[in-house]
Amino acid sequence: MKFHRLSKSDARRVGERAAALGAPANVRSAAVLEDEDVRLYWLDGLVFAEAGGMLLPVLNEPANDAVIANLPSLVVDMGAVAKIAGGADVMGPGVVEVRGEFGEGGLVVVRDERHGKALAVCRALVGSVSLQPRSRGKVAENLHHPGDRIWRAAERLRELLT
Repeated sequence: MKFHRLSKSDARRVGERAAALGAPANVRSAAVLEDEDVRLYWLDGLVFAEAGGMLLPVLNEPANDAVIANLPSLVVDMGAVAKIAGGADVMGPGVVEVRGEFGEGGLVVVRDERHGKALAVCRALVGSVSLQPRSRGKVAENLHHPGDRIWRAAERLRELLT
């Protein structure tokens, strides 16, 4: 496990990537935690993970709530909640609503239909224009869910920063 502060130029580069997700563009303080194949960035209190070449907000960070709220969502029925929260990809029959616009390969947050709680951050396999609720097949690849390696690394990062 490696932990270090980022230089101003590296912080600016990561901050620009995070700004595309709705984070503030100006980063004053930044750090990175690298553990095996997980890389987490702390940017002025916001925590982002790098997975599959994509930067995504970490779910269990209260500071990330505003960033997660700005991302498009797939709302799933309650029967799909346990599977998706456990790491399963999102299948079309479980999707009851599409909120926001996204393209194929874009980030989407999966939410449950009853409470609207964020269950996972996924890569869309189908764009919002062509995605119909209750359609067939896999519609999103699960990149981050509660209890996964990103979740656990974020807990370690929080311990190092406090």
